[in-house]
Amino acid sequence: MEAVFSGLATGFAVALDPFNLFLVLAGCFAGTLIGALPGLGPINGVAILLPIAYGLGFGPESALILLAGIYYGAEYGGRISSILLNVPGDASAVMTTLDGNPLARSGNAGRALSLSAVASFVGGTFAVILMSLFAPVIAAFAVTFSPANYVALMVFAFASLASLVGKSTVKTLLGATIGLMLATIGIDANTGIPRFTFGIPDILAGIDFLIVVVGLFGMAELLTLVEHQVSGKLKALPVDKSFVKWADLVVCKWTIIRSSIIGFFIGILPGTGASVASAVAYGTEKRIADKDKTFGTGDIRGLAAPEAANNAAAGGAMVPMLTLGIPGSGTTAILLGALLMFNIQPGPMMFAQRPDVAWGLIASMYIGNVALLVINLPLVGLFARMLTIPQHYLTPLIAILAFIGIYTIVGNPFDLLLITLLGVFGWFLRKLDFSLAPIILGFVLGSLFENNLRRALSISGGDWSILWMDYKSIVLYVLALAVVIAPIWLGMRARKMEGDATHEKV
Repeated sequence: MEAVFSGLATGFAVALDPFNLFLVLAGCFAGTLIGALPGLGPINGVAILLPIAYGLGFGPESALILLAGIYYGAEYGGRISSILLNVPGDASAVMTTLDGNPLARSGNAGRALSLSAVASFVGGTFAVILMSLFAPVIAAFAVTFSPANYVALMVFAFASLASLVGKSTVKTLLGATIGLMLATIGIDANTGIPRFTFGIPDILAGIDFLIVVVGLFGMAELLTLVEHQVSGKLKALPVDKSFVKWADLVVCKWTIIRSSIIGFFIGILPGTGASVASAVAYGTEKRIADKDKTFGTGDIRGLAAPEAANNAAAGGAMVPMLTLGIPGSGTTAILLGALLMFNIQPGPMMFAQRPDVAWGLIASMYIGNVALLVINLPLVGLFARMLTIPQHYLTPLIAILAFIGIYTIVGNPFDLLLITLLGVFGWFLRKLDFSLAPIILGFVLGSLFENNLRRALSISGGDWSILWMDYKSIVLYVLALAVVIAPIWLGMRARKMEGDATHEKV
């Protein structure tokens, strides 16, 4: 515990620096605005603004504080369009629509928005407290990992990804494979042989992380917005003067606590994220508390559960990124890439080598959660009115941010063509119902996987048995196998029980 308090003292010294404090507030405010816009969400917001944060020459701790503020600010903001428009700000806000929008339609929009803000605050704060306690312990254990252990860890991450992200396991694996393929483009550092460059000199150095992120998310989102412009301007419900009551909080207290715990621990799992956490929390709460079958009709517990869970998951997803160098979600994959751009290797040594970055981020999240509550409660009406912005104004704004951000950093016109092509490719994949997050995860984890595999084989002199000679590796391979097989087995068991029940009726 002494190490935790010492780390937090270091972190607050960084986070309370006037410039960093400003970045926390700016990130939270911008994130709320971004999250409120239908379809954008945290991953697109961080992807679009990452080039700006990098191009302005921020230090790594300041850039990460700003981007993290945008991340969990967008988790807050996603509830606004979900409740008022029944249009999720992002995937994690889908479950919020089930009871949030019925509450708004019944004249309780202000009550729903303020309750969701309180639930989000509790979930986010709970996650940061647990992160402060668990992250150093996990980091201390992970320091003992060898390259072979990291290979096993990457296998577990990809297995988790296959089982828990996206609607289709096959499409998720294909997406991760696309990410791995993109990661191999360029000159092989060991042999000096160009790989998959097709004679194009501009990609001999590989495809920059920013290009992939802004292309697949920012530009693909731009094309999606253009496609949706034919639907016209969205009309928001009016926000009434109602506010969350103490009685509401009493009714929801155990719901919020349970959902915060579920959200944090699901967020820790590599490849999951807030969308999975909110769905599991809502389903759990429905089984436990929905005795009157009121969930889905405007039950405040059905609103509080996903809101507490998705903000707790945002904090939980930071743990594997900081301690193991494995992103817990698509957005933390972008944050991981941002750290690599600053020549900082996230992982077990980060807390020892760069405590200012690791603990500064954690401390900023304490401040950010309070700031988000203070920002959100009085400004609910302002954020709601923002949803009436016509999309034909919003679309060029995203395009300008993406192109200026990329060109400012790379200064190569070819990269502008590349983000456009990746944007078209990302839009096409969306039409085929692919999740784009596995591509980013595959791209980020691909180089880590390859580098550690090469190190392990170099140590063993080419003997592949080194990959499973350690008990840590064996445990991780078993967990990876279990993660893949368990959903298949449970699905077969459910179908068998359903068939038996049908046979008995006959």
